[in-house]
Amino acid sequence: MTVQDKGITQHRDITTEPFDTSRHLAHARQQAEARNYDEFFIVDVDSHHYENEASTEIASYVPNDVLRNEILYQGISRKGISTGFGQYQDLGGRLVRYPNRKKEAVPETPHRDVTLMRRWMDAMGVDVACMFPTPLLNLGLSPRVDLEVELAFGYNRWLCERVLSEDRRLKSMLYLPFNDPAACERTIEEFGEKPGVIGFMVTTTRYRGVYDNAYMRTYRMLEERGLPLGFHTGLGGQEPGLSTAANRFLVLHALGFAWHNMLHLSNWVINGLPERFPKLKVMWIEAGLAWIPFLMQRLDNEYMMRHSDAPLLKKKPSEYMRDMYYTSQPMEMVDNARALELTFDMMNAPTQLLYSSDYPHWDMDLPSVIYDLPFLDEGAKRNILGGNAMELFGLEPELAEWKLKRQKDKEAAGARG
Repeated sequence: MTVQDKGITQHRDITTEPFDTSRHLAHARQQAEARNYDEFFIVDVDSHHYENEASTEIASYVPNDVLRNEILYQGISRKGISTGFGQYQDLGGRLVRYPNRKKEAVPETPHRDVTLMRRWMDAMGVDVACMFPTPLLNLGLSPRVDLEVELAFGYNRWLCERVLSEDRRLKSMLYLPFNDPAACERTIEEFGEKPGVIGFMVTTTRYRGVYDNAYMRTYRMLEERGLPLGFHTGLGGQEPGLSTAANRFLVLHALGFAWHNMLHLSNWVINGLPERFPKLKVMWIEAGLAWIPFLMQRLDNEYMMRHSDAPLLKKKPSEYMRDMYYTSQPMEMVDNARALELTFDMMNAPTQLLYSSDYPHWDMDLPSVIYDLPFLDEGAKRNILGGNAMELFGLEPELAEWKLKRQKDKEAAGARG
């Protein structure tokens, strides 16, 4: 709906009630109840919050006076200090949660992000969620290394102290300021044992090669501590080839998210990093699944013709890829169901795939995208929806708490009945 004001078309809210996450996800709650998700331990390995809504709070954790004032002035946003491509994810305002969630009423305590996370998790049937930033995913392409380092440390400290400490259901793989290898090492040392930290994350929208010897100590530190390393892709709108040639968000999104993970995974494997760090668990996040069989075939084919380019490898690239972990969203729901089933088979999905929603982003996936797949048996569904994440991140205490809560809920229901 629009109104005319002096010849200029202005948009106004189409809703007549205050925005509420629980009401917004009412159908998701119906799905959860109809599919008895209470019988599953569901872990969402990739969800998001909008750290830009807490720019002032995060700035207070940045020790550098100049950069702190800059953050306070510009804010953290795709178009602000973290830079980014023009975003069209809200589809011209049709995705109402993008603008309206900022106005959602929450109690004074706990922190606003904790309340909003709990609301969508409860609606969707999610028991534990790993949260990632949103605008900061673009920070890897910033030419200002000092900015990435300061903002990463400020964000990580704020997240640990103000959000993760409030609820054991909330976890995160913290942001590694990858353009500064020494800062990555300091990050692991400072935050590696903080409550709620289940690993560390590198944004793959960046130019630094993962094979650089400067990162070997970072990888060894993670391997020794048993902390997984996640590579989270992004739109990458500053990438010259994508930003200059793609004139539609659809094209940029379809190619950009897959491209950045494909590039860094290829470099990771071909440079022999799985052989150098055999106990380091690596995960690739938010690129969907269709690119995985493609890359397996391409790398295997090239490797069989050019062994000398990858002297550290002891098996085909696809075999290393089958040992890695992947998140499910956005899962390509194609008309040819056999293509998806073959993808699951090639990547060994029952043990290597982890459910992710990517909520609250526009292309989110509910747990039903896994639960409703006809070619998965009950065990595989439970593994992908939560079991694999439980094992990868060591969530046995959270699983025990979940079982105890479910038992108490059943006893209470029996007493009422």
